[in-house]
Order: sequence, then C-alpha cells, then structure tokens
Amino acid sequence: MQDRTKKRRRVKQTQSLTERLLASATLAKSRAQGMAPGHDRDLLLQKAREAEAAVALESWIRGPSSPR
Repeated sequence: MQDRTKKRRRVKQTQSLTERLLASATLAKSRAQGMAPGHDRDLLLQKAREAEAAVALESWIRGPSSPR
C-alpha cells in the first residue's frame, strides 16, 4: 500500500514578514498609480492598505523591546 499523504512544501524565507509586506504594499501602490480610477485600482489600493495595517499590527504585537 502506497503512502498517499501530501508532504508540506517548506520554504525558508529570506526576508522578514515586515519586509515582504512593505514590498507588497509598495508594489500595489505603484501599480495602482498607473491605472485609471475603477474597481481594479481600488482593489490594489485596498491590498496596499491591508499590508500596511498588517505591518502596524505585527509591530504592535512584537512590542518595543522585541528584536527584529
């Protein structure tokens, strides 16, 4: 009988979560800047706001004394 369990893909992150979220927000903002007003642009701006909020939340959770 064969083992059919799926193996989890493990990826070693080279950047911190904060760096990845900020890069995502910056990219979304720059893409939205070149677009005409509309639904797609609003979605990109929402994605950027959510990434920035996640950065703020992570910073708050870590607290002032936690190392980065």
